[in-house]
Amino acid sequence: MTYTPADSFTTRPTLQGTFGMTASTHWLATASAQAVLERGGNAFDAAVAGAFVLHVVEPHLNGPGGDMTGVFATAENPAEPVVLMGQGPAPAAATREHYLAEGLELVPGAGALAAAVPAAVDAWLLLLKDHGTWELADVLAFAIGYARNGHPIVGRVGTTIETVAELFTEHWPTSAALWMPDGKIPAAGDIVKNPAYADVLDRLIAAAEAEEAAPREARIDAARREWREGFVAKAAVKFLATPHRHSSGMDHAGVMTEADFAGFSAGYEPATTLEFRGHTIAKTGPWGQGPALLQTLAILEGFDDDRLDPSTAIGAHTILEAQKLAIADREAYYGDAAVPMDYLLSPEYAAERRQLIGEKASHEFRPGNVPGHEPFVPPLRTEYLPPSLAENGELAFAGVGEPTVMPTGETRGDTCHIDVVDQWGNMVSATPSGGWLQSSPAIPELGFCLGSRLQMTWLEDGAPSTLAPGKRPRTTLTPTLVLKDGKAVSALGSPGGDQQDQWQLLYLLRTIVGGYEPQQAVDAPSLHTTSIPGSFWPRTWTPGGAVVEDRLGDDVINELEERGHVVTRAGDWALGRLSSVVSDPETGVLKAAANPRGAQGYAAGR
Repeated sequence: MTYTPADSFTTRPTLQGTFGMTASTHWLATASAQAVLERGGNAFDAAVAGAFVLHVVEPHLNGPGGDMTGVFATAENPAEPVVLMGQGPAPAAATREHYLAEGLELVPGAGALAAAVPAAVDAWLLLLKDHGTWELADVLAFAIGYARNGHPIVGRVGTTIETVAELFTEHWPTSAALWMPDGKIPAAGDIVKNPAYADVLDRLIAAAEAEEAAPREARIDAARREWREGFVAKAAVKFLATPHRHSSGMDHAGVMTEADFAGFSAGYEPATTLEFRGHTIAKTGPWGQGPALLQTLAILEGFDDDRLDPSTAIGAHTILEAQKLAIADREAYYGDAAVPMDYLLSPEYAAERRQLIGEKASHEFRPGNVPGHEPFVPPLRTEYLPPSLAENGELAFAGVGEPTVMPTGETRGDTCHIDVVDQWGNMVSATPSGGWLQSSPAIPELGFCLGSRLQMTWLEDGAPSTLAPGKRPRTTLTPTLVLKDGKAVSALGSPGGDQQDQWQLLYLLRTIVGGYEPQQAVDAPSLHTTSIPGSFWPRTWTPGGAVVEDRLGDDVINELEERGHVVTRAGDWALGRLSSVVSDPETGVLKAAANPRGAQGYAAGR
C-alpha cells in the first residue's frame, strides 16, 4: 500500500521566499511580526512583537496573565534547540489541603484558585533581552496601538463572551464592564479597545526608559522587575483576594501573593529530543505534554509507511492507538519532578508498547510499566458535575472545535501560536496561552485576568502532577522544532489543549513520511483521540473516543467504527489550528503555512 498522495488543492499556497516568514493564529499578529522583520529585526524581535499583539486580538485564547512555552534555535548555534520556559508554578498557598477544605474535588477550571503565577510576559521579555535586537518600546508599539486605538474583533471573541455573559453580569462585573460595555456583546468587526492594558505596557516601557544610561539588556530587565514586583502584582493580588464565583459553583478567594509574583523568573532549558526518520524532533520537558509526541513517534517508527498514513483506516487506527498509549504514560508519569524520560523514549520500551496495538480499538487506560516507578492512574470519569451545580442540571461543552467554553467559564484547549524564521537562520516556535478573558474576573487597572493552568493538577495524592506549592502544572502547551543535519528546518504548533500534539503529529507524518508541502499538510483531514483523561476541568474521558473530520471519507470512518472506535464527526473543516515555517538549508528557501479553519490564522513572508 502506498502513502495517500497530497491533495493538489490547497486553501492557500505554501509561501516561499528567502527573506523571512511568519505564521500565526491571527493575521494582525502575523503582519506585526513580519513588519518587524521588514524593518531589520530578527525572528526573536518579531515573535515578541507578534505575541503581545496576540494578547490584544485573541483575548479569548490567551492573555498577559497566562503562560507560554517556546522552542527555538539561533543562527549562532543552529544545532542546539532551546526551550523557553514561561510556565509559572503554583502559588505558595496553593496546597491540596486548602483546596480540599474549600470543598473542592478538582482544581476549578475558572476562577483565581486555578491561577498559576503569570509567566508569559516575563518569558517574552527574557527572549527579547537575550536574543532580540530591538528596544522594548519599538517591539510593544504594535500591541499598544491595537489596545489603545482599537482593532476589529473576530467573531469568535463575541461568541465566547456570549457564552459567559450571564457569569459576567451576575458574578464578574469587572469582566462585563471590560468585554460587554453598555451590556452589548461585541460583534465581528466591532472596534474593541483595551486602554488599561495599553497603560500597563506603557508603564513597562517607562520602567525600561528610566534606566536610560544602562545597556539595552538592563533596561529590559527593569521592565521585567516592574512586571514582577510593581503595580501589576499589587493590583492582581489585591483584587483577587475578594471571593468570586468559580467553576465549582462556589465563591472562593485567590491565594496569589506579591511574593509569588516576585519569586518567579522565566528561563531556558534543554529540549527533549527524539530522532525520527532522519529528523530531530525537539519538545519541552515532561513538565509539558511535549514528550508524549516523541513517545508516539517512537512507537510508530516500527511500522511501515502505510501504517503512518492518517488518511487511511489502518493508518488512522494505528495512530490513534499509539497516541492513547503515549498519553496514558503522560498521565501516569509526567510532571514537574524526576521523570524517567530516557526509559520512556527508549527503542526497547517503544517496541514493548507497539505490541499492544491490535486490530481493534482499545477502550482501556494502559500506561506502561517503568522499573522503580509506580504509574498514577487518575480518576477515570466519563462525566462530572460539581455537587454545587447538580441542581442546575448538566452543563455540556459547546462542541469539539475551538473555542470550547462552558457558561461557567471553564475552557478546553483555547490557545494561540506563532512561528517565525528569519534570513539569518534564527527560528522560533511558541505557544502562548492562558489568561483568556473567561479565566477569572478582569482586574480593572490591568485590563486582563489571571490564567487557569492549575486545573491541570490533581488533588489526589501521589500523582506526578499533584497540586503542590511552587510546582509547575503539567501544561498542554507544546510547540515543536524540527532539525535535520544540525540545523532547524521547521517550526510548528497549534492551539487545542490535549489535541495540540495529536494534530502536529499528523503534520509531521505527512511532511516527513508522505512528502507533503507544509500547506498540504495543514489542510489535510485531521483527527484525534478523546480516549484519554482530559487535561482541562472537569478531567473526563471518552473510552475509545475518536473525533474526525468528515473529509476523511465514509469508508475510512466506517472502518474505524468497525474497529471499535467511538467516532464523533466534527465537520469537514473543524480540527486543527496548525501553523508552520520551514527553512531548507540546502537551497536557502523559506516557507510558511497557516490554518484556514476558522478563517483567522495567516502566514506572510517573502
